[in-house]
Amino acid sequence: MSKQYWKTWARAAGIRAVKTMAQTAAGAIGAAAVLSAVDVRMAASASALAGILSLLTSLAGLPEVKEGEGIYE
Repeated sequence: MSKQYWKTWARAAGIRAVKTMAQTAAGAIGAAAVLSAVDVRMAASASALAGILSLLTSLAGLPEVKEGEGIYE
């Protein structure tokens, strides 16, 4: 696969990972706020893990990156 493909893949996977991390943080903080005990370290840890898992999942393929073409759509 070309260098352009991997650049496109990295961009798409990074965007997905950041979105996943934001969703996880919002969920963790929201759930903790209901219990009146927001643990920022726990929320950050869960968000970081979610980002790593998102990147690993993206290795299986991203629908917005055409294999062999490196085009972000």
